[in-house]
Amino acid sequence: MAGFGLPNFGQLTEAFKKAKQIQQDAQKLQDELESMEIEGKSDDEMITVWITGNQVPLRVQVNETILNSNKDKIEQNILQAIQKAHETSTSTMKERMNDLTGGLNLNLPGLDNSDS
Repeated sequence: MAGFGLPNFGQLTEAFKKAKQIQQDAQKLQDELESMEIEGKSDDEMITVWITGNQVPLRVQVNETILNSNKDKIEQNILQAIQKAHETSTSTMKERMNDLTGGLNLNLPGLDNSDS
């Protein structure tokens, strides 16, 4: 059968074991990301947001002094805090996935592997 370019049974068994291990590790990573609390702050630290490693919003903290600001400034601060939390969460997820896959380029949706 090897003449047809098929791997031998030992190689297939090893590949299935590795795939099963990656699947188990991926589930552990998913659980870990879900329990993370990643913080993002506006540039002036008036707004702080927390999200999970899976980008699920958890809570927001507002410094009361920002309430004296105009609406545009408050909105900009909220946006900055969310963007920073999202950026940190995304980079954390990419790093952990890279660790999990050993740097394999799996082309997973939502994860840009071009800079790995």
